Amino acid sequence: MLGRLGHWCARHFVVVIVLWLAAIGGVQVLERSFGGEYSDDFALPSAQSQDGLDVLKAHDPAAGGYSGQVVLHDAAKPLTAFSGQINQTVAELRKLPHVLSVQNPLPPPGTPPARPPGTPNTGPLSDDGKTAYITVRFDSPPATLGAPYLDGVDDAVKPLRTAGVQVEYGGPLGELARPEPDDRSSELIGFGVAIVVLLVGFGSVIAAGVPLVTALAGVVIGLGVLSLLAAAFTFATVSPTLATMIGLGVGIDYALFLITRHRQHLMDGMDPAAGAARAVATSGRAVLVSGCTVIIALGGLTVSGVSFMGKLGAAAAVTVVSAVVGALTLVPALLGLIGSRIDKLRVRTPVAEGTTGEGTDGAQEAHGTWHRYAQRVERRPWWFLAAGVVTVAVLAIPVFSIQLGHIGDGADPTSFTDRRAYDLTAEAFGPGANGPLTLVIDQSGVPAADRPALASNAAKALTNVPGAATVTPLKPTPDGDVLVATAFSATAPQDASTTGLVNRLKDETLPEAVSGTAAHGYVTGTTAAQVDFLDILSARLPLIIATVVALAFLIILIVFRGILVALKAAALNVLSITASYGVVVAVFQWGWGGPALGVSGTVPIESYVPMMMFAIVFGLSMDYEIFLLSRVHEAWLRTADAKGSVAHALEITARVITCAALIMVSVFAAFIASNNIVVKMLGLGLAVSVLIDATVVRLLLVPAVMTLLGHRAWWTPRWLDRILPHLDVEGEDTPDSGRRSGAP
Repeated sequence: MLGRLGHWCARHFVVVIVLWLAAIGGVQVLERSFGGEYSDDFALPSAQSQDGLDVLKAHDPAAGGYSGQVVLHDAAKPLTAFSGQINQTVAELRKLPHVLSVQNPLPPPGTPPARPPGTPNTGPLSDDGKTAYITVRFDSPPATLGAPYLDGVDDAVKPLRTAGVQVEYGGPLGELARPEPDDRSSELIGFGVAIVVLLVGFGSVIAAGVPLVTALAGVVIGLGVLSLLAAAFTFATVSPTLATMIGLGVGIDYALFLITRHRQHLMDGMDPAAGAARAVATSGRAVLVSGCTVIIALGGLTVSGVSFMGKLGAAAAVTVVSAVVGALTLVPALLGLIGSRIDKLRVRTPVAEGTTGEGTDGAQEAHGTWHRYAQRVERRPWWFLAAGVVTVAVLAIPVFSIQLGHIGDGADPTSFTDRRAYDLTAEAFGPGANGPLTLVIDQSGVPAADRPALASNAAKALTNVPGAATVTPLKPTPDGDVLVATAFSATAPQDASTTGLVNRLKDETLPEAVSGTAAHGYVTGTTAAQVDFLDILSARLPLIIATVVALAFLIILIVFRGILVALKAAALNVLSITASYGVVVAVFQWGWGGPALGVSGTVPIESYVPMMMFAIVFGLSMDYEIFLLSRVHEAWLRTADAKGSVAHALEITARVITCAALIMVSVFAAFIASNNIVVKMLGLGLAVSVLIDATVVRLLLVPAVMTLLGHRAWWTPRWLDRILPHLDVEGEDTPDSGRRSGAP
């Protein structure tokens, strides 16, 4: 069926190209008319931080909601000198839509000090009076309000700025004020490197241009579809960037594998349309299986039970689907259009899959550098296996000190208003002021006579909490059913000690405070929600890893019908991903090169990055695994020579896999230039993963292990072979796919 599809597309290239152009134009029109916005608004229904927020909103709506800060600073004189402008700003902020309440940082005139001398300052006015923050509470997350909402905030604070006061936006309000991510420069860098690699690899301008055109077309349609989906579902702001990264990478790769085989067919004297059909019938099957593997790996993120993660996987899967469709339809159409002129504009002598021929006895003739390299591996497989394992082990060492968390505003560039607000707040009130923890004790089920005792016990439990700089006194809500206090950590929100404080408060301190009563204690707020998110993902990461590995094992087993081959593929991919984790930890958490990448200081590893990396990289790694193993399996079925098949497959695939890997590495690495630190982290992690997979795994570990396994690699019990479905990934069942001899 794939062969017929490829032949039809090559023969009717005008129709196919017109349909693709119409699809691109139609999706763009629909996107402009009905496309949605991306937002980081997500809920954790089962988390105690969400339960605490719900309790607070139910009993005191003005104190609930989502907070943002307007930070004020004047280096010359106290802010009390600008009381008129501050009061005016507070009044204007209260008039804005979606605002529940606004806290004035200045006490009313004549008000005595709110705290005894010597006690810690809990804000909102610093001890020297030169820094303060206005807390604005919204009925929905500020990130969902859209950038135009800031126009009203800017108008409200205009009197202060006119008076010379420095005004910065902190917290979620500051994140709303961040500049729109523009990764076009990263995309251009990735495309530029891809052009160079393709020209060197193919030696032909036309052959190098086809993968870029088809990949770009697939990404444009994929992003348009994703935007339409965003109108109905909430996708994170990083979703289009992630989808672009994956879509460009796999789109170029899939087209590259098809064109490489097509050019070999042309060199063998085949008609262009027949060559395109044959390429789709053979390598196209590997593209289809590889695409399904990537989508399944991304689908494994739904096991987390967190919609935020599942939708990130879905966003990336959209462009993978468009890349597969583009490879199977648009690539053969363009090949039909180009015909035999694919090598007309040459920059060097064109080559295709390799120079390996087939002798009269059916054995593979040894030609080329890669074949000789494979023979060296065949002679000393244990040495190559040891070299690969040691390399991976050394790179993986930093993983043992990994600290998952949330990257705070303090890591942003100083050109961002939220970073400047962070620095002003930390300097005036301490680092913990950037991540206050709201403590909620629901005493609605406690009799009125027992509430004073509960309040007294809770106050004692919240005294001298380890890791807390201070905890404000408990205050009842207007209906008296809830007690509320604020805890400030002694460390920054992204610090591991703050995570420990949140867990201590919710697991030990608050349960002790309400012990023996019907009351319930909660820790809520942005920082608490981030810790809950971290805890949920950390607990479910092993399940996701097990699910993705099991599904990938099953796919390899069905495709190649070899238990040991499937086990080897799963194990080696896990090793390569672990090594890439180690590099990410060393760069961002240890600070080995982080400042050079635009990261201020050391930061924890964003809680969802390991999970995303695992799903994406495992799927992408299986691409190269399937393309290499399909050629090994093809040669094994034809010759029954297990070791010679490895050498043959390595020679005809090494160059194209190397080109594909270099392109994908360049695409991912180009996103390190993004101003979003999570995108930087993902870009570096994915680039390193592919690099390790294409070098250490594919050149050292796979040939060594396959050589050691020999014919045992393809062993499957007869009972299992009978129940497994048959999936012919090499296209051997097509009428013109060549002969099969010597199959065991």
